[in-house]
Amino acid sequence: MAAIVPGKDLEYRFLQYWLTSNYHSVRNLAGGDLRDGLNLQHIASIECPLPPLDEQRRIADFLDAETAQIDTLIAEQERLIELLRERRQAEVDTAFQPFAGNRVQLRRAIRFLTSGSRGWGDYYADTGERFLRIGNLPRASLALRGEVQFVQLPPDITEGSRTRLKKEDLLFSITAYLGSVAVVDDDWVDAYVSQHVALCRLDLARLDPRFVGFFMLTTEGQDQLNQSAAGGAKMQLALDDIRGLTLPFVSLEEQRGIVAAIESATNRIDALIAEAEYNIALSKERRAALITAAVTGQIDVLTGKAA
Repeated sequence: MAAIVPGKDLEYRFLQYWLTSNYHSVRNLAGGDLRDGLNLQHIASIECPLPPLDEQRRIADFLDAETAQIDTLIAEQERLIELLRERRQAEVDTAFQPFAGNRVQLRRAIRFLTSGSRGWGDYYADTGERFLRIGNLPRASLALRGEVQFVQLPPDITEGSRTRLKKEDLLFSITAYLGSVAVVDDDWVDAYVSQHVALCRLDLARLDPRFVGFFMLTTEGQDQLNQSAAGGAKMQLALDDIRGLTLPFVSLEEQRGIVAAIESATNRIDALIAEAEYNIALSKERRAALITAAVTGQIDVLTGKAA
């Protein structure tokens, strides 16, 4: 670890803010990779403009006050998101409370169950067919998300065809991120699936996949998924673990009513979460812009206005 000891003409807080505003330039000194940190040679080569010491202190004092206010706003929004997520979980749990009695194993309504094959990395491409990875499964909802990976398979490779997705297939993470569940929508139809994901095709005359998915997102459902995976050297779900999952035994009409109620409640909460996340992003952008403007003399720190 290297320490920078400010000289008599350098205010350390000003240097901290300047380094923050010039992160990408500092990163380039390390060849674009800061995982191993900066060495002494990198540090010695940093060129930092130095206004007079009293001006450095005025800039640092100004930024201390302004960034503290912004950081407080960010912390409030982050706490709001935590509370909203707790409320979201409570809405999902509460929707199933009236059906705490009879349980039925999922195996009774499964028409097809498999996991993806291996070796997909050999076929990654910039265009082609969609390939669903475990990172595309959400953590708290049922909608697939994230960056799309494409694959191009040679004509003689047919093994993966058994895992091509159909609309309303139910998906489970079976290795990392245990507890993630999703339901396939139009955008992901015919995509291939990785070996870390289980594809569960239900008898739609008996079970609504969204009903199953939402139940698996309840505290009880998450406990089932995690308890099923426990006990081995590696935390993972077997296909038999999925077959053995239990859920409330209710009519298809009741299932759809529960799904509608959950979606109505969680959609409102998700909109509030998205708004709070947007406010956090804006606040962080404003914080970064303010620091850059102050250390480069673009604003007068005595008035807070453009110089």
